[in-house]
Amino acid sequence: MKKIFPNAQAALEGLLFDGMFIAAGGFGLCGIPELLLSAIEKAGTKDLTFASNNAGVDDFGIGILLKTRQVKKMISSYVGENAEFMRQYLSGELELEFNPQGTLAERMRAGGCGIPGFYTKTGVGTVIAEGKDHREFNGETYIMEQGIFADLSIVKGWKADETGNMIFRKTARNFNPPAAMCGKVCVAEVEEIVPVGSLDPDHIHLPGIYVHRLIQGDHEKRIEQRTIREG
Repeated sequence: MKKIFPNAQAALEGLLFDGMFIAAGGFGLCGIPELLLSAIEKAGTKDLTFASNNAGVDDFGIGILLKTRQVKKMISSYVGENAEFMRQYLSGELELEFNPQGTLAERMRAGGCGIPGFYTKTGVGTVIAEGKDHREFNGETYIMEQGIFADLSIVKGWKADETGNMIFRKTARNFNPPAAMCGKVCVAEVEEIVPVGSLDPDHIHLPGIYVHRLIQGDHEKRIEQRTIREG
């Protein structure tokens, strides 16, 4: 299978449609698939549902799609750094499904493993638990959460070989592996594509079986909040 494409637009060709469900890797601005998000903006695909830890900032990450009103719903755990996200949610323009961070990661992983639902104690007794099935195990109450099955996964890695085996660098690993697993099709962007056999098999974070399309590109690597000492 030919997995390498020349750019983000080519890699997404034939995959995008209005109303689709996309799982996106990244945490804050770390490890976000910025090239693929920009290509989705240019494509004009609308009424999107995103499962992502957060929505970036106003002018970067998923934030660029909020600005163009291409996102209908966010399934997230943190929204504090995006003023436009807050404005749209409070005005009723954007649907929001809050998830505890670990629950969101596990929902993605579960979907990638074909698990439709699981029980967790996280969220019991809070608004997160409203309307969800409650069960008792060993005297403890748990709520059921559903696995995420997305139409498309978009992720960003450090290195990949030509078959899609990927390595993520340090904290950029974050939500990327579970997000990659839960989509019917996974498109990945990396900083470097290397020949098969160049990567130590023991160091692979995401097996190539999960990656369907792959691009190499230059990345901005913007810092979300820079804190320095006075000189």
